[in-house]
Amino acid sequence: MNCPITYYPLKGGERYSAEGLKLLSRRLLSLEDFPYSAEEQRQEAAARASKMSIQGVHPKLSARLDVKQKTFVVVNVGGDYILKPQNYLYPELPENEDLTMRLASSAGIEVPLHGLIYSRDGSFTYFIKRFDRQGRKEKLAVEDFAQLLGKTRDTKYDSSMEQVAQVIDRFCTFPVIEKSKLFRRTIVNYLFGNEDMHLKNFSLIRREGKVELSPAYDMINTTIAIKNPAEELALPLAGRKRNLTRKILIAYFALERLTMPQKVIDKILEEIHNVIPAWDDLINRSFLNDKNKGKYKEVLSYRRQILGL
Repeated sequence: MNCPITYYPLKGGERYSAEGLKLLSRRLLSLEDFPYSAEEQRQEAAARASKMSIQGVHPKLSARLDVKQKTFVVVNVGGDYILKPQNYLYPELPENEDLTMRLASSAGIEVPLHGLIYSRDGSFTYFIKRFDRQGRKEKLAVEDFAQLLGKTRDTKYDSSMEQVAQVIDRFCTFPVIEKSKLFRRTIVNYLFGNEDMHLKNFSLIRREGKVELSPAYDMINTTIAIKNPAEELALPLAGRKRNLTRKILIAYFALERLTMPQKVIDKILEEIHNVIPAWDDLINRSFLNDKNKGKYKEVLSYRRQILGL
C-alpha cells in the first residue's frame, strides 16, 4: 500500500507516510479520517456553495488543517485548502485528479501541494492547497482568463487557445517565459486526455512583482472519466477541438502563434519524452482501479504516437 499524499510505500499499519504528513505540517504526526462521508461532503458543498469564493461544476469545500485535532475542518471563509469528494456522476474523480496533477508536476509544471485523504466512509477526498494565499492574512491577486477576456461561467468555452496566448502577451510581465509554460501545459493536457481546460482553468497571478501564469489546477483525464468524449481540447486550436495533429500543436501553435524558438520547443518536448517512463510508474502506484489505470495508459500511448514522443 502507498501513501495517498506522496505515493511512497507504507510500513505496516500506516495510512500516511511521515513525509506526507510533514508536507501538511511539520507538527503533524498523524491524520484522522475526514469526519464526513462522500455524500455528506456533497451535501455540505451544496449548502455552502453561495459562501465560497471558488465554485465550479464539481462539489468542493473550503477547509483548514487543524493540527491539534489532526484533521481538516470545513470553513466558509479563510480556508487554506480546497477539498473535493467523490462525484457520483464520475467515479474515481479525486484519484484521477491527484494522479494527473502528479504527472504534470513530474513534467515540469508548477502545481500546489495536493493529495488524497481518507474520509470517514473510507472513500478518498482530494485536497489542494490554495495558491492565492501567502501567510495567514495576505491574499495574492489572481484573475482567471474568463475574467480577463470578459467572459462568464456560461461563456467560458467561447474562446480559443489563440486568445489564451493573446492574454499572456497582453498582461504578463515576461510573455516569452509564460508562453513556453503555456506550450508545455498544452502538450501535457493533450497527452493526459484533459479535455476541460476552459478559460476559468487558466489564471494569472501577481507575486514577487511579476504577473505570470498561476500554478496549474483542475487537471483531470476527462477522456477516461466521460463516456464517449467528443473533443480533445475544451478551447479550439486552429479552429479544431478534435483530430489534433503534431503539425497543429507544434508547428502552428508553438512556432507560429506563440513564436517560440525551435530549440526551446525541442527542449520542452525532450523533457516530456524523458519523463514518460516515470509516468508509467506513477500510474501503477496511483489509487485508480486497474481498469482505469489501463485506460489512462492507453490514452497516453495513443497520443504519444500522434505527437511522435
